[in-house]
Amino acid sequence: MEIKVVAGDVAKTKADAIMVSFFEGMERPEGDIATIDKALDGAISQLISQGEIKGKLNEITIIHSLSKLPAARVVITGLGKQQELSQDKVRGAIAKACRLLRQKEVSSIATTAQGAGIAGITPEGAAQAITEGALLGVYSFRRHITREAEYGELKQLSIVSSDESELHALEQGCHKGKVMAEATNLARDMVNEPANHMTPSHMAEMAKKLAETCGLDLTVLEREQMQELGMGALLGVAQGSRQPPKFMVLHYRGGDSNEVDVALLGKGVTFDSGGISIKPSAKMDEMKGDMAGGAAVMAAISAIAQLKPKINVMAVIPATENLPSENALKPGDILTAMSGKTIEIISTDAEGRLILADALGYVRKFGAKFMIDVATLTGACVIALGKVCTGAFGNNQELIDRIITAGAEAGELIWQMPMYDQYKEQNKSDVADIKNVGGRDGGAITAAQFLSEFAGDTPWVHLDIAGTSMTDKEKGYLVKGATGVPVRTLVNLVLSLAKK
Repeated sequence: MEIKVVAGDVAKTKADAIMVSFFEGMERPEGDIATIDKALDGAISQLISQGEIKGKLNEITIIHSLSKLPAARVVITGLGKQQELSQDKVRGAIAKACRLLRQKEVSSIATTAQGAGIAGITPEGAAQAITEGALLGVYSFRRHITREAEYGELKQLSIVSSDESELHALEQGCHKGKVMAEATNLARDMVNEPANHMTPSHMAEMAKKLAETCGLDLTVLEREQMQELGMGALLGVAQGSRQPPKFMVLHYRGGDSNEVDVALLGKGVTFDSGGISIKPSAKMDEMKGDMAGGAAVMAAISAIAQLKPKINVMAVIPATENLPSENALKPGDILTAMSGKTIEIISTDAEGRLILADALGYVRKFGAKFMIDVATLTGACVIALGKVCTGAFGNNQELIDRIITAGAEAGELIWQMPMYDQYKEQNKSDVADIKNVGGRDGGAITAAQFLSEFAGDTPWVHLDIAGTSMTDKEKGYLVKGATGVPVRTLVNLVLSLAKK
């Protein structure tokens, strides 16, 4: 979909549909909607008086103009109460409206800068929210479907403003929203791919394409190099699969020094059967998405490279399959991580923390100032928080607070979980330095405490996206399948750190 900013009057714009907003509690049309109402001989006012248009959040009303306007349809989006408006509510309402219009075979839409000037939303913020809502809301994954799509595509969305002084801000917001949404949809594509089309080697190919397109530096470590570096934890997981593991390192260099300011690490288990500790067959197909953390950090650094903040960012993605075979890792085995710590394997299905242990060890050699890892790490986090928000665990409160704020700005909810030292007791091993499972109680926390042993004293946050990386229902700008969480959170965080 092409999204652009144009100067003009939305009421005079030719399109298949024009969109304007209405708020709960408004008694009559105002501004652009009043002009349109007049052209429609009071049709909108009549629907308001009849109670059909209430302005409730995500309420969508379509009125046919019957040639009284250049546009064939007028779409009124409810944005709820003015004082409660947020960019995320604009995103969701636009997404819902765009999906509905796609079903009506609409191909071109013109909209006002919905939300601008209300509840602290700037024109730039409004344009960004509209752009993200449209691109995220109409996303679909059809790569392996041969039948023709039920609906056509939305080809164009124009954000129309009669105020020339705000056009530049609208264009900036539109550009940022496009970069953010396209990166999120890239992560969605990767996670939605079946495991036979998204192996570690395929992830490495994707990293190469991103590096070439976005001007990133790429290093891909092969098995032999991992052995030389002593990555015994990652190689232990990989030994059960015929697919070769890959360890991808992407660098964005926007700062003045050669230091790594921020390191983003993503779990890249392209299929997780559980290994010898095999999972139940029910819903095992969803384990193609166990590389969602890796996809998120790859997509995030591609967006960061396009937005060009003055900061140096490193993205690290350890990628492997976790399968049972005659060579597979076994419960009771002991591995030695890159850091030199020995790990007793209690469950081979707790493999994500193993590959991240070596990724954290690798990043620490670069002296990164901040480390954020993203992983579909534990079912326990889903039990604790459901599928509404991501769990955050860390050793630095300022960094945790920044991530939560970055998530709120993106509409990606994050909740801080406790990291008391008492939880470390559960990870103690009788035969090694640490064991990879601390029992059922507090499972998401003990998994994070395991990772903390390899993060050391570097400011670090772990994001457990096990519950938020996928959705089984359509809501707002989320569609069924991969969500792309937390791509936009990570980009917001890096942009805020760059400003600091």
